[in-house]
Parts: sequence; structure tokens; C-alpha cells
Amino acid sequence: MPRPALLAVSHGTSDAAGAAAIALLVRRVAERLPDVAVHSGFVDVQEPDAPSALAAVEGPVVVVPLLLSQGFHVRVDLGGAARSRSDAVVTDPLGPDPRLAEVLALRLAEAEADASAGGDADRPVVLAVAGSRDPRSLPDAEAMAAQLGDRLRRPVVPAYLAAREPGLADALSAHPGAPVATYLLAHGYFFDVAGRAAGSALAEPLLDAGEPPAPLVDLVIDRYLAGAARLADPPASGR
Repeated sequence: MPRPALLAVSHGTSDAAGAAAIALLVRRVAERLPDVAVHSGFVDVQEPDAPSALAAVEGPVVVVPLLLSQGFHVRVDLGGAARSRSDAVVTDPLGPDPRLAEVLALRLAEAEADASAGGDADRPVVLAVAGSRDPRSLPDAEAMAAQLGDRLRRPVVPAYLAAREPGLADALSAHPGAPVATYLLAHGYFFDVAGRAAGSALAEPLLDAGEPPAPLVDLVIDRYLAGAARLADPPASGR
């Protein structure tokens, strides 16, 4: 029996570098799953939009949100599109997850090395999060900050680029000289917002111009496998 297809749904961006980085991530996932049909969709900006992309996939499909927390896009956009199909399932978003903390720590180390700043254990790290009005996103952001703090053995303070407080500029005013870990998937609108507030203190997002980090590829594949298992053995009360 063929394995379910994988529909990787990201937010979408008009930033060419960000779009290319996400496309490369999906391509590397597809290379790791040669017997799985891998498709892309978007919740905004780019095409195809998620409902159209889902409708174009025949047969069982696992929708993997390339998003970093629970929120409107996961629950409403993707959940609503999948509810009309008995052979579709939406997985958890990518975050929070210790593998994201691993990549965030790598990006932060690269940024601090470039700045010749070094890792000062007494200086907090500010975690720049896109932000969402959905209440489910807040514990996800706080959990990611805690996981990064555990990995770095340094205090990590979440700050938001929209919708919530503290904003990134306020967090940096409260913690002068703090490096900024960028909890964004790729370059785009929110990275530009963060750059205007943080300047040279800002680390690269999870995806940069190079190869996708192996932990991130592994994470997408694990989300797919968990979704495929749910399709193969759905709970008695439904998915």
C-alpha cells in the first residue's frame, strides 16, 4: 500500500531568500522519503494556498505545518481544510521541540562568533518570536524559550514582533547588549522587523542561505511519521 502523501504547509513569504530556503527544506525532506509524494502549500502570500494544495492531493495525506507554534493557521486554516476529508490529518506544528533549540543555539553561536562577543553566561538571550493573538501560541513560545535556556544554560527571555508584549525593542532596553536568537523559520517580513529593532545583535533564523540543518529535516520527517501512524490507526472517537 502506498504511503500517505506529505503536504508541507508554510506561512509563505515574498522574500526570495526565505522562500528558497523553505523550498530547499521541503526538497531535502522529499529526498529522505523517496517513496512519499511530497507537496508544498502556503497559508498566505504564496501559491498554492493550503486548501487548493490539499484538494489537489489524491488519497491519504499528512499535512505538516512548517509553523513554529499552535495558532489560527494550524487550528483554523489547516484544521478546517482537513476536516472535510477522512483521509487527511494535520500534525502538530514544528515547535516547541528540543531540536529547534539545537538549531537556535547553533545560529546564536554563529552570530556571537561573528560579533566576537563570546557566550557570556550571565547575559540573557532574547528570543525573538513572531507573536500571535491566539492564546495557544503563548505557552509554546515560553516552552521554546525554556528549552533554549536549558540547552544554553543561560537565561532566555521571549520577546514578540507583533501582537504580544514585551516587544523586542522593549526587551532589548531591559537587557542591553543581549544577543537575539531568531525564532523564525526563514527570512521574511518578521525577520526584517526584528532586524530594525536588534541590528547586529540578531542571529539568523532557523533556515539561512545554506543547507537546512539536519535536526530540522529530522523534525519534519518525524511529524510526518506521527501523522501517518494516526491515519493508519485512528482513535475510535475520530482524529
